[in-house]
Amino acid sequence: MSRRRRYRDIIGDNEDPMSGLANLFDVAMAFAVILLIAFAFSSHLPELLSEESNVTIIKNPGEEDMEIIIKEGKEIKHLEMTNKTAGGKGKILGTAYKLETGEIIYVPVDLERDDKNENS
Repeated sequence: MSRRRRYRDIIGDNEDPMSGLANLFDVAMAFAVILLIAFAFSSHLPELLSEESNVTIIKNPGEEDMEIIIKEGKEIKHLEMTNKTAGGKGKILGTAYKLETGEIIYVPVDLERDDKNENS
């Protein structure tokens, strides 16, 4: 028996030298899918996919290119900030206060009381 024949008998002729690389590719793809799923659940994506949930997302708050995404049920609105000033007649709905901690508190005005005062 020659050396080559013994080596083939030990290693096996049916082994594909690239099969290990294919297994590594499969593991890498599975890992990537798991990362995508983890990212989706950590970034409030389930709320965006649910028909019952209401979600508001503010991108780049306080910047010139600020965007607001509002999802109410199945309807999604995308608002972009502009430098244009809106005008018209309206009513005061309340007052917003910014605290030292950075929190913003909205205090609504009692609209029924204001309507009674205007009609009197």
